[in-house]
Amino acid sequence: MRRFVLLCASVIALANPIGAAALAENATEPAAESSDTNINTLFDGYDAARLAMSPTAKAYRGIRDEDYGKWDEVSDAADEREHRLLLDTVAQMRARFDQANLTTQEALSYRLFERLAARAESLYPYREYGFLFDHRRGAHTSIPAFLINIHRVDSVEDAEAYLARIQGIGPQLDALIAESRERADAGVMPPDWVYPYVIADLENLIAAGDENAVLEDFEAKVMALPVGEGETIELAAAATMLLGAAEQAWERSALPAYNRLLAEMKRQQAIAPTDDGVWRLPDGEQYYAALLKSYTTTELTADEIHEIGLREVDRIHTEMRAIMAKVGFEGSLQEFFEFTRTDDRFFYTSREDYLRDAQAKLDAMEAKLPEFFGRLPKAPMIIKPVEAFREKSAGKAFYQSPAPDGSRPGTYYVNLYNLRDMSKNELEALAYHEGFPGHHLQRALQTELGDLPPFRRFGGWTAYTEGWGLYTEELGKDMGFYEDAYSDFGRLGMELWRACRLVVDTGIHSKRWSREEAIAYLSENTPNPQGDVVKAIERYITTPGQATAYMIGKLKIMDLREKARGQLGEKFDIRGFHDTILINGPVPLSILEENIDTWIAETR
Repeated sequence: MRRFVLLCASVIALANPIGAAALAENATEPAAESSDTNINTLFDGYDAARLAMSPTAKAYRGIRDEDYGKWDEVSDAADEREHRLLLDTVAQMRARFDQANLTTQEALSYRLFERLAARAESLYPYREYGFLFDHRRGAHTSIPAFLINIHRVDSVEDAEAYLARIQGIGPQLDALIAESRERADAGVMPPDWVYPYVIADLENLIAAGDENAVLEDFEAKVMALPVGEGETIELAAAATMLLGAAEQAWERSALPAYNRLLAEMKRQQAIAPTDDGVWRLPDGEQYYAALLKSYTTTELTADEIHEIGLREVDRIHTEMRAIMAKVGFEGSLQEFFEFTRTDDRFFYTSREDYLRDAQAKLDAMEAKLPEFFGRLPKAPMIIKPVEAFREKSAGKAFYQSPAPDGSRPGTYYVNLYNLRDMSKNELEALAYHEGFPGHHLQRALQTELGDLPPFRRFGGWTAYTEGWGLYTEELGKDMGFYEDAYSDFGRLGMELWRACRLVVDTGIHSKRWSREEAIAYLSENTPNPQGDVVKAIERYITTPGQATAYMIGKLKIMDLREKARGQLGEKFDIRGFHDTILINGPVPLSILEENIDTWIAETR
């Protein structure tokens, strides 16, 4: 069996520990045979070998070379080569280096690389359990997203590489269709309710014909190419040729493959299971336990996580009742939920208004950052609506890291497909989580940590990254924001959302809740609109375990802050605390605690 992940493995690792870029057939071994005694040389060699195996990973890094027009390989052999590369590099590291002789950062890199390999080993037996096509992910939407957002065109050669990728869509999709069919016939497929989403996305893309998002993007990029003196005629001729070739490539390669994928999705829909949790898969309980350990970086069991969720839900409900009393609302908490999810005053009527207000909040937050952070990223950030071709199925907001060469800014994507799903009350917390001081500050800084090996600059641990994002939502209150009571209620609503995730994710995948039971729990216990609730539960079903990382990570950061504040007293410096968390890049929560303990000792 084969698997496929379009995105760069280092990027995917931030959100999905199983994810990894597929490997090219002519991959090289890591440059570990060098006699260089610097452990970072080994890590650089490992990174170079992985990049050589993944043209899409190179593109995310801003690298344009002879592979710029290629897609990643989809094969069993590619899977095995990638896994073997990691294990061989770990073995060489252990044989050649003694932690006692390394610098502090080198020793930390040693430990993190061991943890990376251990995580990969624990998940490798389940590498074929992922869903290649579902309502949120899959090449049917990620290929257009990659071409539009990642593939830059600054020359005719770049445009020719884009054209080559359009021509390669057919073989790429065919390989994925074959793998998806094989998995489905083995019982590894999403629940039946997923297929109407995927089928609708495919039908919309197919119906768009030559006016589809990919060809429109290609034309816009080609027509925007810079024209040098005396080159107008030559460039115009080249553009005409390129645009005609792109339409032909779409008609002959991409479109037939999308039609074949549509037929396969309809075939699978007829045999799709009705149970939602991964418990239905062979060794499903062990698979879910491995996912929880990977995402949370803890030994917490599903039952323990479930109980933490119930406890946090009760706490946040109590804080919400205080705000309800503050604004003078008379009635039950559930009635207040209904009021905030339905009253017109809490929703925008235009996308422009939402984007304007979100930008204003981000600008105000950015100006405040130096009071709470000693180190700030150089990379800029933009806010951008999710593109039309994927906004119906995409999440409500997400972030994309900047390119390390500065060619692409950090991007906060906000989904404005249905403005009734995007409450004014949540605007602040959402912007702080995805932008400043959340993902952009953390991940842009991480990318800019040039002295650290690439696997630390571009990899990640979900509990750390998403725990930081959730932590910064509450940090915004400490920084003087959320002046409006309803906005503060929205902040609590988003924290409540993450607490409820602990309950419903473990409910679905461990306690065998149905989709409808999980939807009912969120509907009763959160102020979110029904569309938000349904979309969330459907995400948790197809991405088991990932949603638990947010609250587990946030609680750990909060505990560490209170520990440091208690032990340091007047010596506690919030800027030093935050910098200690961020300057080492993502780490498992146990190592994060060690880093904070070291900082406390040094400060004392």
